[in-house]
Amino acid sequence: MTEGGSKDVFELPIRVYIEDTDAGGIVFHAKYLHYMERARTEWVRSQGVGLRAGLEDNISYVVQRMSLHYLVPARLDDQVLVSAQPIASSRVWMSFRQQVFRATDRQLLCEAEVRVACIALDTGRPRRLPENMHSILKNSI
Repeated sequence: MTEGGSKDVFELPIRVYIEDTDAGGIVFHAKYLHYMERARTEWVRSQGVGLRAGLEDNISYVVQRMSLHYLVPARLDDQVLVSAQPIASSRVWMSFRQQVFRATDRQLLCEAEVRVACIALDTGRPRRLPENMHSILKNSI
């Protein structure tokens, strides 16, 4: 298992739309999960890994464990930055520290630790991370 802090923190800007909010204009708590999923996906893409190619190779990734802490709500029309920072990995999973900040003042809104497992798409059973992903994580943590 590899553990530590990532050398670089990936950030994805996201605008809060009306569809993300409740009647009071506050971001619905589950939307943060969507934002974090997008940031992890874009981190993978930024590393040169094609998710479609993984599907063709019978590889999928699923959230195995997640711990969240909500601090301050995001609101309609806010611009937020969502980070994805690999912090640990094994041969079959990778963990990320993720944070959501309000872009204008870097106010921390929500933070999470997320473990993503690699599975065989056809069976849903755990499988080893592809060698390219394993190498990327080893060099990122």
